Amino acid sequence: SEVKPLKAFILPGGEELAARLHVCRTVCRRAERELVTLSAAHSVNAQILVYINRLSDLLFAWSRLANRLAGMEDVLWEQPKA
Repeated sequence: SEVKPLKAFILPGGEELAARLHVCRTVCRRAERELVTLSAAHSVNAQILVYINRLSDLLFAWSRLANRLAGMEDVLWEQPKA
């Protein structure tokens, strides 16, 4: 509730803590993709997939909050002009 609703894609960055949280989120997403690949060949507890997905969402929310508390705006993606 402390950050503005999303109206655009957000790029990793901002203040240092936010940028580090974005890196953590990236690693978490990579692990999620690996787990999905693993689940195609082996049994993987579905709750693990849900947990890691929610964890990446939490890291994203924390990165936005870190920028907000530091008084910085999120780094918004802008579509290149043709």
